[in-house]
Amino acid sequence: MMEDRWLSVDEIGTYLGVKRDTVYKWISEKAMPAHKIGRLWKFKKDEVDEWVRNGGASETSGKHDRN
Repeated sequence: MMEDRWLSVDEIGTYLGVKRDTVYKWISEKAMPAHKIGRLWKFKKDEVDEWVRNGGASETSGKHDRN
């Protein structure tokens, strides 16, 4: 079942249409759901989808929240 596999930083970046630097920034600054396996960050697509739906990747979340 391919849907449930762990994705790499490059794969999740491609999926979301962002650069790998942005993925690392989101992990550290926006609490993007990521799991450290050894020295690598891995992602579950459904967790990232939920995070995006809840506004995790929006420009106004985190330190720059204007609400």
